[in-house]
Amino acid sequence: MCIGLLGGSFDPAHEGHVHITREALKRFGLDEVWWLVSPGNPMKTRGPAPMSDRMARARAVMRHPRVCVTDLEARLGTRFTYETLTRIMELYPGVRFVWLMGADNLAEFHRWENWRGIMGAVPVAVMARPGERISARMSPAAQVFRHAKLKAREAMRIASSEPPAWVFVNVPMNDLSSTEIRARGDWRSD
Repeated sequence: MCIGLLGGSFDPAHEGHVHITREALKRFGLDEVWWLVSPGNPMKTRGPAPMSDRMARARAVMRHPRVCVTDLEARLGTRFTYETLTRIMELYPGVRFVWLMGADNLAEFHRWENWRGIMGAVPVAVMARPGERISARMSPAAQVFRHAKLKAREAMRIASSEPPAWVFVNVPMNDLSSTEIRARGDWRSD
């Protein structure tokens, strides 16, 4: 079983998240994708909308038989991605996990807590985002792990690759962002 993990605050979840999830299922040969709706983002000063609202919205927009929207991180009591991955791998020892992220996250990945540990724990699949292709490819994380990068045409191998391994794929672009949705006032945050 190969499962892609897409973590984030999903504040709010939107069609862009749905789009990259469907692309990940196709491009990386995944059996499932789990949306890990996080209690909060340690890199953001402002807290997200209530978890119950974000979970309800995520489940409303992501309807696919091979996608699970979960609050696993809150239930585990983990705060950082590396901690979460370590616990999930302990709980599901026979499952191969792939961390999924947009190129915007790769551009900032070197700021994440124990980002090198994440790269050493699971393969990472990166999907292009509008305006982030070059900054992601030139990011400190991409440079440090350039030796572990698969070619885009090898993307189907990412789930079976031993970490560190990562791949960057271009996907049809969707420029929706949660920040933009909140700024328009289309999502309330109590």
